[in-house]
Amino acid sequence: MCELLGMSANVPTDICFSFAGLIQRGGNTGPHSDGWGIAFYEGKGFRTFKDPNPSCDSKIADLVQSYPIKSRAVISHIRQANRGEVSLVNTHPFTRELWGRYWTFAHNGQLADYEDWPTGRHRAVGETDSEFSFCWLMGELEKEYPQPPTDMLEVFRFVTKCCDKLRERGVFNMLLSDGEYVMSYCTNHLYWITRRAPFGKASLIDEEMTVNFQEETTPNDIVTVIATQPLTNDETWHRMKPGEFSLFQFGELIDGNAEQLKDVAYAKPKEKKKRRL
Repeated sequence: MCELLGMSANVPTDICFSFAGLIQRGGNTGPHSDGWGIAFYEGKGFRTFKDPNPSCDSKIADLVQSYPIKSRAVISHIRQANRGEVSLVNTHPFTRELWGRYWTFAHNGQLADYEDWPTGRHRAVGETDSEFSFCWLMGELEKEYPQPPTDMLEVFRFVTKCCDKLRERGVFNMLLSDGEYVMSYCTNHLYWITRRAPFGKASLIDEEMTVNFQEETTPNDIVTVIATQPLTNDETWHRMKPGEFSLFQFGELIDGNAEQLKDVAYAKPKEKKKRRL
């Protein structure tokens, strides 16, 4: 299967360290050699880099790793193809417009018996079940909220119900972002970690690289990283359970399943429950 990588931060932050570990799994330390992609949000805009070649020896991946693009929300993916040919059009992440903002999606897993589901105006360009499920999800959102919604927590809880339906059709691990929120949904393998002061050192599993985050951050920085498998061997990652979701805003976990929130520092944001798009 594929692997996912996401980031949510309260200040523009580069993801070079985590990305350096992920791309090694794309044909070097892992079998995910059928393409890769990454999307960085910058305000309402975004930059996307994709390549159907293995990430471990991709010149474009080298550029992204060495070019510290700073963002508050990032979605990335390395592919092991199971449906659809190895090509640029089938490379994640996928992006669509809804309510005047860009939504970006990446999926790990395989679905069955989904082809007859309606997608509204959102059409898949490639052949993957991943892109089709994203189009269906966008169609369901547009049907449920024909006008731009104001309560985004309600929106993402509706997304969770849609993800529950998709999980009935197979393995559905997902990352979704609109540039402000980053949501993850788990069927079997998904982990996350929130880094905040006091920062320490971390070492990658797939690359000989160690970073001292204290030297790279300020005491106010909050950065959450989400990955299919932990990327570091000297930090404690939270493992998500089947059917769990996590919603992050500017690095903070603001919503998720009750058990998941129990042991995590969590403060319900005042006046943030209703946000206008």
